Amino acid sequence: MTPSPSQVRPERSGYRWIICGLLFFSTTFNYLDRQVISYLKEFFCTPLAQGGFGWSNTDFANLTSCFTAFYAGMTIIAGWVIDRIGTKLGLALSLALWSVFGILNAFAGRLVFMHIAVRSAFGIGEGGNFPASIKAVAEWFPKRERALATGIFNCGSNAGAMAAALFVPWCLLHFGWERGWRMAFILTGAAGFVWLLFWYWLYDTPANQRRLSRPEFDYIHQDADEAGKDMSGDKARIPWTKLLGYRQTWAFFWGKFLTDGVWWFYLFWLPDYFRKQFGMTTAGVRIPTFTVYGVAAVGSVLGGRIPMTFINRGLSVYQARMCAMLLIAVFPLVVLSTPYLGSPAHFGGMAAAFAVATICIAAAAHQAWSANLFTTVSDMFPKKAVGTVTGIGAMAGGLGGVALQKLTGFLTDAFASSPQSAYALMFLVCSVSYLVAWSVIKVLVPRRGPITDL
Repeated sequence: MTPSPSQVRPERSGYRWIICGLLFFSTTFNYLDRQVISYLKEFFCTPLAQGGFGWSNTDFANLTSCFTAFYAGMTIIAGWVIDRIGTKLGLALSLALWSVFGILNAFAGRLVFMHIAVRSAFGIGEGGNFPASIKAVAEWFPKRERALATGIFNCGSNAGAMAAALFVPWCLLHFGWERGWRMAFILTGAAGFVWLLFWYWLYDTPANQRRLSRPEFDYIHQDADEAGKDMSGDKARIPWTKLLGYRQTWAFFWGKFLTDGVWWFYLFWLPDYFRKQFGMTTAGVRIPTFTVYGVAAVGSVLGGRIPMTFINRGLSVYQARMCAMLLIAVFPLVVLSTPYLGSPAHFGGMAAAFAVATICIAAAAHQAWSANLFTTVSDMFPKKAVGTVTGIGAMAGGLGGVALQKLTGFLTDAFASSPQSAYALMFLVCSVSYLVAWSVIKVLVPRRGPITDL
């Protein structure tokens, strides 16, 4: 049921956006901490004789893959746990755990297996952020606003990546390589503990939040299936096996598996691409990567607004979501042109700018896609199952990330003398992933299919 115009604005509105702001900053710290290693790759892969760790591209791929694998494995458990202990405690425990292991990475030494062990534990902590955040959005926003709220808090992934693009190279330059890599881990890991103070001060479920007005409470619960009710405090007792019996769960699973790896590729390998394609230094890649993640943040917010436009024109929530996702899925095709437009042989000094432009469009499209894909969970499942289903999908996305990390490491080593060829193949994979994913989702859930028997 599409809300009437009188339902669109509450008499007093605003506290839910404070909650959205808290989720934005937790996601910012989540990505700031995980992005540190991508800007340390040059240092890790520099020969020992030149002051680095002497790792290969495959070593680095193994590090990122193991982190991604543990992250993926934990998301399904984290979502299940968060549905039982609640959003407030679940997200707090997650952030505290990843912050501690982020700091411990500074004491892992030079051996690859030590970094893999600590980074894997770090991935376990990071696995709770998105299941908890999506559940919080379902608790605090009506369906028509959930994609927008998700898009806003998901901008934290870009803000964190942008902060890392500036901060980690600064650490290396200011402290020197030997101390700088350690300080990058320590300082970024410690920053998250400040957020915990605000989280415990400001967050609670709508029913227990004294700062929330009754008109805004009613606005949050305006949808026909939950009008006037607050189910955010429900503790789920739904087994995974039951959730896996629904086509809607598998639609989200494959949507995440086929597309999440693209973002992992941009996070961990984009600095390497700019260095090898254009001869940039670690400091030199700051501007192009900062630009890509900044534009992607805009895509996240705009992507959240697109379905609202369709809803206002009379489409159901699910129809609007799928129309928006199909439109968004077309834009990543632009990276098919990156190997040509980004070739100095063809465009000289403008090649880097052209490459950045195409990747900006694709990265913005990914974030717009992600905001809407995440929101399909709360469109189709009751709030008490949102964390668990989000965890299942996040696990699938992590597995897709592992596959793409391993593929990138293999190709960059196999085409060591021609990295342009390796990245051309990766851009091909990235460009078509979204249309394939949209088609799979549409086949599995051809029409709006909310779950009503849980």
